[in-house]
Amino acid sequence: MPRDIFILTEAELRKTVGLDVQAVDVVEKAFAALGTGKVVMPPILSMAIPDAHGEVDVKTAYIPGFEGFAIKVSPGFFDNPKLGLPSLNGLMILFSARTGLVEALLLDNGYLTDIRTAAAGAVAARHLAPQKVETAGVFGTGVQARLQMEAAHLARPFRKALVWGRDRAKAQVCARDIAERLGIDVVAETDPEKVVAESQLVVTTTPAEEPIFKADWLHPGLHITAMGSDQEGKNEIDPAALAKADIFACDRVSQCEKLGELRSAIAAGLWNRQAPPELGEIVNGVKKGRESDDQVSICDLTGTGAQDTAIATYALEMARRVGTGSVIQS
Repeated sequence: MPRDIFILTEAELRKTVGLDVQAVDVVEKAFAALGTGKVVMPPILSMAIPDAHGEVDVKTAYIPGFEGFAIKVSPGFFDNPKLGLPSLNGLMILFSARTGLVEALLLDNGYLTDIRTAAAGAVAARHLAPQKVETAGVFGTGVQARLQMEAAHLARPFRKALVWGRDRAKAQVCARDIAERLGIDVVAETDPEKVVAESQLVVTTTPAEEPIFKADWLHPGLHITAMGSDQEGKNEIDPAALAKADIFACDRVSQCEKLGELRSAIAAGLWNRQAPPELGEIVNGVKKGRESDDQVSICDLTGTGAQDTAIATYALEMARRVGTGSVIQS
């Protein structure tokens, strides 16, 4: 029997799915499901292709109650810009959770990953940032730096933002983009310590392999969302900061132990507490989040297959609602 399979391009997805409160709610629902322990989410499949300076990551998860489950393939070939090609691309395949049949091919080139990653930052801010944020800071000048500030603003509307990056010119461009998008004052700051000192919420979005955020910079009332360390060898936050923080949470402890900031703290012998709470457990109220505005909190985000299933299911639902995309029969 012929079956309809939806095909959605990046351009169509950009018109259909945006970074808004609805998308954040969808990703928060995925974290809540993770927090119940009922989600089936295997470890990330990662394959290096050293001859081409490339790697491929595959993530997936089945979430009870969701109509579909996604398998995401994310290649990163980092010499591609020399050839005039993007370094990152990829797609998501959405299957029926009832029959296992393919329902949609989402040719997003990483767009949906960008949206769900930023939305996770907003979820972290909702549950861990102080209630009042006047100034937010971001380390990094790429796509996620822009999106994470937009996402954080959804959760904790702030009046000013500070941007730090190793490349001053790129930081200035990033600051202008954020200011235009959010309609607030945004400054490209040359001193990362000053960014932290003046902010109540800081997001780190870099591929750093050595800490760029020092433990001595922590101050009462600060929340940090660290999302750059998502592979072995990366490390943005001084491991001592995790030990000093009042609250340290992970999106998935088993992933953060291998890929995130938690990995570096364990390797340095600086993490001697019990397993940290997961963000989903905090969302569900099973574990404690921020209890006072004076606490220091850190959230370690490595990206989960549950987020991919949630955003892919949402994208197909929205596309059907507005009648976009094309259909083929198998």
